[in-house]
Amino acid sequence: MKLVKQVGATLLAGAMAFSLVGCGSSAAPASSAASAAQSAVAAPSNVLNVMVEVEVASLDPQIATDGTSFEVIADYTDGLMQMDANGKAVPAIAESCDVSEDGLTYTFHLRKDANWSNGEAVTADDFVFGWQRAADPATASEYSYMLSDIGQIKNAAAVIAGEKPVTDLGVKAVDEKTLEVTLEVPVSYFLGLMYFPTFYPINRSFYEGLATGTFGTSPETVLSNGAFKVESYEPAALSFSLVKNPDYYDAAKVSLDGLNYQVIKDSQQAFMSYQNGDLDIVKLSGDQVDQVDGDPELKVVGAGYLWYLTMNGHDVPALANANMRLALSNAVNRASIVEDVVKDGSVATYTAVPPQFATGPDGSDFSADQTRFAEVCSDDAEKAAAYYKKACEELGQDSFTFELLLEDQTETQNVAAVLKEQIEGALPGVSINLKVEPKKQRVEDIQNGVYEVCLTRWGPDYADPMTYLGMWITDNNNNYGLWSSKDYDAIIADCTTGAYITDAEARWAALYDAEKIVMDEAVIAPLYTKADANMIKANIKGIEFHPVALNRVYKNATKG
Repeated sequence: MKLVKQVGATLLAGAMAFSLVGCGSSAAPASSAASAAQSAVAAPSNVLNVMVEVEVASLDPQIATDGTSFEVIADYTDGLMQMDANGKAVPAIAESCDVSEDGLTYTFHLRKDANWSNGEAVTADDFVFGWQRAADPATASEYSYMLSDIGQIKNAAAVIAGEKPVTDLGVKAVDEKTLEVTLEVPVSYFLGLMYFPTFYPINRSFYEGLATGTFGTSPETVLSNGAFKVESYEPAALSFSLVKNPDYYDAAKVSLDGLNYQVIKDSQQAFMSYQNGDLDIVKLSGDQVDQVDGDPELKVVGAGYLWYLTMNGHDVPALANANMRLALSNAVNRASIVEDVVKDGSVATYTAVPPQFATGPDGSDFSADQTRFAEVCSDDAEKAAAYYKKACEELGQDSFTFELLLEDQTETQNVAAVLKEQIEGALPGVSINLKVEPKKQRVEDIQNGVYEVCLTRWGPDYADPMTYLGMWITDNNNNYGLWSSKDYDAIIADCTTGAYITDAEARWAALYDAEKIVMDEAVIAPLYTKADANMIKANIKGIEFHPVALNRVYKNATKG
């Protein structure tokens, strides 16, 4: 293997600019009592009080799938890379990286001063173990495809399918501080995947020393190698806290003494807590945003998430009809939803890949043109009625009832109520029944196909259209409607492992072709690209916001 690129801290940041925009030794960490004592020493005024809208679903980096879990896991865990303030990948546990001339081998050199919170060194084997867990069919990681379809790690697909043992995964510890990764094909954005939690390390001996099923369920069952440590947590907790990790290799740059999280689903209650001084940062929506218009503490940032309707055409005969799906999509008035309901800067979206996160070979936004699918996706009740008429003729009936599944947040309930009104108004004979569930249950139901129509969202995990388009490959875990197209699968294959992997312009054009199939078939009905209207106390500086992967990062935050 000929090594042709030595990528250090400065060079690596520049190299990544193009690609980014979406645990058992029997030795355990410090006890809860010790952690509490340490927290008591810290000045409470230097702890950041943060609102989140939903509970943490999992603290297991290879199991977690939601943004809240990713945020908290990244508070206390560093991967090979981390994000800087501009969203570029910069070294974290990896001090540098060599890339082979053919782009198939990455050799990461780990920091010698990186340790876990139990005092053990962070080693290459910790990454090997974490990645093998992600690929192991026994783990059933929903994000295992990040290693195979996206990261193209050698043998990942065969390992995930149970055809090869996890030891055949193309990742190995050359020595304690050298990690070698082998790919099936070159992946231009590979380094940009390395700050995503699925690729985080886990201390093998710590994990194997825990009782089965207890990893990530308490402060005693997780280790930190990052800026903070978990102080208090239990599954489904409505409040939990982290404290600064004094043994973090970059602790000198961490100003905060800790983070206190509160789960508040009612936005009015959250706003009152902010006004009372109990919270330092909250998200607002709807009329609350109007109330604070012009307030210097209001900061609107792109959150990257695409909210959309997924429709179960596999199990609901009427939704297997493309004209019915097109009717539902065109019956929605997206502009009204963002202007009159959400009101937080979110953008009405008419493409399967949302705007403002992925740029092409010429530097342009992949989804800048929001009119290119106007024929099949628009705010047009007349067009919806025409599609509906065709659907009724094809299905031989003129009345339909669909259940719309949604989660129990204020904003989503408000949006769903308007969707019901819009669809029933535009499509006579269609009734929409709303079913509200906690987010975790809602996610489980769509993953298991126990739904008819669902209001859901997807945030970009990396800065490439494939982070969305990859979802609708046949049998992908996130293809909730179980839609399938051989033509679509063939295009995506050409873009990931075939004809276009080294031809950026041809690949970009092919991705547009793939998106057109999704839109023409109304596989989903895109609604809006989320922005967050944050209220942040004036004495808080340095919170980093990103539309990709990790939406909020607190490592460099300060509280004056």
